[in-house]
This record gives sequence, structure tokens and C-alpha cells, in this order.
Amino acid sequence: MARWPAPGRCKRRLAVSSGARRAAAIQARLSAHVLQVAQAAAACHGQELVLAVSGLAGRAARRWGQALGAERTVLQGQGSLGARLQRQLLRARRDGARRVVLIGSDLPDLCSHDLITAFRLLEHNPLVLGPACDGGYWLIGLGGDWPPLFAGDGQAIPWGGDQVLEATLAAAAALGLEPQLLPPRADLDRGVDLRRWR
Repeated sequence: MARWPAPGRCKRRLAVSSGARRAAAIQARLSAHVLQVAQAAAACHGQELVLAVSGLAGRAARRWGQALGAERTVLQGQGSLGARLQRQLLRARRDGARRVVLIGSDLPDLCSHDLITAFRLLEHNPLVLGPACDGGYWLIGLGGDWPPLFAGDGQAIPWGGDQVLEATLAAAAALGLEPQLLPPRADLDRGVDLRRWR
């Protein structure tokens, strides 16, 4: 899942400290990196690589997806991050996918082994999560239909906050799902996050 890297329209928290143009350039670089890694993993595991785009209309989104090497490009649609994640899961399931791994495009440390491991774990587990250092998660993998996972356990998941992983784990427990956890990773949201990535 990626946002079109336009100044003032992406990486807003990063733009506060780094400026809109620099934030957009970083977003473009991160998107290219993540798609390159995902291409390698998809080829190794026989998975389709789909880019879910926000910030562009259909034809322009498809051109960008082709330039990045995605096999298919779809639009994320409106709503919270949870609604957009759920939409991608349901779309993939309608298209016949048995296992779905969703990631964002702000992962400078992502490697193909991470994605290959997630798909392997999904062969025997219904849920895989990659905890993020900021309290969210950098990857969610699902084997089966679990849209309630994105709504929380009786309460909405606080998307964008530091309780996202905790709330998702509670929602998983309420559904009887025991997730497999990947190693924690740092995503890149704020200027201070740039210190780790040059």
C-alpha cells in the first residue's frame, strides 16, 4: 500500500521536520525500495504483487504501478487505514487469494526474506504480524477471511497511534486467532526516524 509521492500530499508527519519536497522524495525512494523487495519475494514464492495506491486516479495509478514493477495496481479507496486494509483483504479474497500479506511503503529495512517468511508462516497459521517499533505493525498476513480484525474488539482500533498493535492483538484474541510475530521493524514516519536510514 502506497501513497503517491507528491509534495504536501504524502508523509505529512515527516514533512513537518523535513519539508514537503524532501518528504515526497523520501516517499518515492521508499516506494521504489519496497516494490523492488516485494517483486523478489513474489517471484520466489509465486505470489501476485499488487500495489494499492492512494493519491492518484485509476489510469495514473496504473502507470505508476507499472513503473514500479507491480503486476497489478488498484486504488485504496476512502476511509481509515483499517477500512483501506480491510478493502484490500476482501478484494484479494474475492480474486481467489488464499494468503494475503499487506505492507506499507515506509519500510527502509524491509528485505525479501521478511515477506517470504510471512507467506511460509501463513501456510499453517491464520495470522502473521510484524510489530513496528512505534506501537503499530509493519506487516499483516492473513490466511482466511478475518475482516473483523480491522474493526477491533468492541472498540475501534486507534489507527495512527501507538496502541494499534495492542488493539489488533486484542481483536485477534477475541476471534480466537493466535498470531505468529515477525521481528520488530522501524518504519519511517518522522524526521527523527531518518537518523537510522541514510
